[in-house]
Amino acid sequence: MENRLLIVTLLGCSVTVLDVHGFDEVRVRLGNADGFRCSGRVEVYQGHQWGTVCSREWDLRNAAVVCRELNCGFAFATRGGAHYGRLSGEVWWRNVRCSGDELTLDLCERSLNDGVCSHNEDAGVECTGKLPAPTLTMQSPFSAYSAREAVLFTCTAPYWHHPIEVHLYKSGVDTPLVTQRADLRQTRVELTLSDLETSHQGSYSCLYRIQGNPGNSPSSNTINITVLEIHTPQIWYNASPSVRPGWVNRGQSFNVTCSTQPQYPGGSFQLRLIRPNGTVRHSLPALAPFVTFSFSNAQASNEGYYCCLYKVQFGGRTFVSRESQPLAINVRGADPILSPVVISLLVSGLTFIMAMCAILIVAKVYCKRARKPTELERESRTCVDNTYIALTIK
Repeated sequence: MENRLLIVTLLGCSVTVLDVHGFDEVRVRLGNADGFRCSGRVEVYQGHQWGTVCSREWDLRNAAVVCRELNCGFAFATRGGAHYGRLSGEVWWRNVRCSGDELTLDLCERSLNDGVCSHNEDAGVECTGKLPAPTLTMQSPFSAYSAREAVLFTCTAPYWHHPIEVHLYKSGVDTPLVTQRADLRQTRVELTLSDLETSHQGSYSCLYRIQGNPGNSPSSNTINITVLEIHTPQIWYNASPSVRPGWVNRGQSFNVTCSTQPQYPGGSFQLRLIRPNGTVRHSLPALAPFVTFSFSNAQASNEGYYCCLYKVQFGGRTFVSRESQPLAINVRGADPILSPVVISLLVSGLTFIMAMCAILIVAKVYCKRARKPTELERESRTCVDNTYIALTIK
């Protein structure tokens, strides 16, 4: 086809294309007795007269150009055989071949009809119409989640004329993360994003596509989610180097440090001291990846098992890590009677010794009974022995 300079003007339901060389005006419209402007017989205006297009080699790529040209969404189907009735006048074109990317039908390759096709072969198209944008919501009222959780989105697509495919997209990612098909009457589609990772943090939207059609609807509104990776903290302590590990000198100072990564605004570390007579809690804001709890005067009350945990409030939720491994601390020089760690060891040892003694006593009594015959047994044996002797003498 000869290259031409074209001026395109949108005029309501039709499109005007001017050939600057010949000043021939070309317009496209869809003729339909039902009045639905986005489906009908393809009609072309040129030479001051409306005519039709032959359906030979007419396909969805050609139809897609017409639907786009008329702002009618996407091509859903092609129609031939004068499906929408016959138009008096000329059949202008035949063998129209569009790539599908042209802005107007006049830009596609074609041949003049020259009387080859009749109106019995008029081409028609069915367009979706302008697709409305869907709406994306979340079932949870919160916007923050921990790793390995699942978030449930709902995409509402107000288009029920044909089956659709619904896609969930993350901003910056070209391929959909979740795809779900919907039947003819289903407009609300649930999209589950499971086993969350920190890489899932970001902005999400949904769109839908009519099955069998290459075009997408406009994107929905966006929803932002945050994914937190809460790790179990590490714990250690510092004390005088003169004492062996697990001990501190009475009256001296020592420090217990909690650490974790990553950090989030508003986080805090909690230190739990577990003792036989109760639990003592300490808390410090997590202004850095670690915090240090200082104890200036070690006493028996500082003995026990220390555990760290990390806590943060984010997106309307509270996230708490698992507790660290327990750290046992004994105070050297403290009254052993008051030492919870020593008491724990003594009670365990005493329980073991008492259990062993009970087992030995039971075993000894059983063996003694087994060796010593009862009074009835002795009398029975004497009676038997005497009878045997009497029988022998007789």
